[in-house]
Amino acid sequence: MVDTVLKALRTDDDRFADLPDWPYAPNYVDELPGYEGLRVHYVDEGPKSDAPVFLCLHGEPSWSFLYRKMIPVFLEAGARVIAPDFLGFGRSDKPVQDADYTFHFHRNMLKAFLERMDIQDVCLVCQDWGGLLGLTIPKDYPDRFTRLLVMNTGLGVGRPAGDGFDAWRNYVATTPNFDVGGLMARATPVLNEAEVAAYNAPFPSDDYKAGVRRFPMLVQTSPEMEGVDTGLAAAKFWKQDWQGESFMAIGMQDPVLGPPAMRSLQRLIRNCPEPMEIADGGHFVQEWGEPIARAAVERFGLDQKP
Repeated sequence: MVDTVLKALRTDDDRFADLPDWPYAPNYVDELPGYEGLRVHYVDEGPKSDAPVFLCLHGEPSWSFLYRKMIPVFLEAGARVIAPDFLGFGRSDKPVQDADYTFHFHRNMLKAFLERMDIQDVCLVCQDWGGLLGLTIPKDYPDRFTRLLVMNTGLGVGRPAGDGFDAWRNYVATTPNFDVGGLMARATPVLNEAEVAAYNAPFPSDDYKAGVRRFPMLVQTSPEMEGVDTGLAAAKFWKQDWQGESFMAIGMQDPVLGPPAMRSLQRLIRNCPEPMEIADGGHFVQEWGEPIARAAVERFGLDQKP
């Protein structure tokens, strides 16, 4: 247990031992302004200066482990990779009260983290909540972000998300202690037992799952919800002001944030090229991520060795 302004739990490090394809040492910060005492975990690999940065943001109910098939490709291209875990997920601390989790609680943490890392030439890599939150950040720091790699996500602008999402939100509301690894396995049949266990690792008991329970409830599906104004402002930024390069990949088997949602997002993002379609890929399309990462690196011209 961590004694903080917000009561929080900390998953023991031994639950993350021997993760498959995950050789990355943990890094922590517990002094983010407004979040003092809450420990945020992040991966930080590659050159610490004079290199492009891939900022990889996970979603619900995953953590930075989701990027294990993409990180090696980015590193091979000579880039730096930073992949934080949102509070409530992965190796980051987990406030125990559902009400502690709000859209701006997470967004402001992400902004504080970005300022703490003080990174430039950033490629935002995002999916699911990594996009709902992450896509609202570059408008506040347009000089830091130069590239976008976006997968199966959207912006919260106060519109209904469809029957598939409504069913998912209802499932979480009526099954508050659902099996995270089991859900990942059902959504991503390519996972083996060790990978399923890695997705379960952050949650030794249901007491650790407040963030998992809350994220679906925070998606802005009606205009009065918190963060809608932020989402609308971000949409305007991507349509009118975005000056960087973009790459989109779509997991075609995603029933909620699949081709229709992503084509709509493509039309919103200024100069976004034709997406890469992953025919067998589901919502967690990073599990098919190596070819996506290679195609993005090529698109951005980062595969050219000196």
